[in-house]
Amino acid sequence: MARQETQSTSPRSGEGRSSADTLARIRAALPSLAPSERRVAEAVLADPARTSELTIGVLGKRANTSVTTVMRFCRTLGIGSYPQLRLALAAAAARERVLGGERPAPSTDISATDTLDEIVSKITYNEVRALEDSAAGLDVEILGHAVDAVAGARRIDIFGVGASAFVGQDMHQKLHRIGHMVFIWTDRHAALTAAALLRPGDVVLAISHSGETEDTVEPLQAAAERGATTIALTNDPRSTLAENADLVLTTCARETPFRSGATVSRIAQLAVVDCLFVGVAQRSFEATTVALHETYGVVQRRGHRQPQHPTPVGD
Repeated sequence: MARQETQSTSPRSGEGRSSADTLARIRAALPSLAPSERRVAEAVLADPARTSELTIGVLGKRANTSVTTVMRFCRTLGIGSYPQLRLALAAAAARERVLGGERPAPSTDISATDTLDEIVSKITYNEVRALEDSAAGLDVEILGHAVDAVAGARRIDIFGVGASAFVGQDMHQKLHRIGHMVFIWTDRHAALTAAALLRPGDVVLAISHSGETEDTVEPLQAAAERGATTIALTNDPRSTLAENADLVLTTCARETPFRSGATVSRIAQLAVVDCLFVGVAQRSFEATTVALHETYGVVQRRGHRQPQHPTPVGD
């Protein structure tokens, strides 16, 4: 299967796209940009509204780089020209003002002097923004291909370590409840062993925020060599994990030095995983409804059952 992704970096991909996800695409692209392009991105994100009013030369000077680099930055984002970028930024900044009001800027990290009120405000802002940005950048067509693959799979193997493993476990539990043969592997050796047994018709879902975690990348590569359909869920569409996957689903969640591995990235991943699961469940709506009812019912019956004899103290 040819590799597909939710966010393309080709010049044509920006055509016809809503400006609402422009800032989301810039944030998602940050980790993989060249240093000079990253300075342009950081200048844009620092003040999108102001940047939309700048000439290309002034933006280049602010980012301590050249006009050529600014143009290359536009092409990397899939935007054909600098005037198009300015229009997209103006629209995106207006949208953020409407949605954000007086809340802190999404690029603001936790500081040593923040009050608890400010910490709560910053955390909730960034988590809501991650959900909105991830939704704006999610290509429903690619999501549909992922739904098709999972719904028709002989077996599904999920790879993820660390915090991403929690997201994988959530997907495992959901798919298992509706009758799919699904496994979750959070150890590299176990994942590689599982990958060696896969074949065409099987599906792998590999989850990594950075897309560079070797414990996740290597099993996905091994699964691809066996002919399995591979799906990557990552924050970086140009990461190693994404480059080796058939289908790429991207989140847009910014981790900061103070909050590396923050809950915000997990929330974005869980939202995309939930969309994937519901799409799969909907394909067999009646059977899914029955399975969910039965699994819920047995837990409720067993969970509320009273013991016939008092439990001894200390047991």
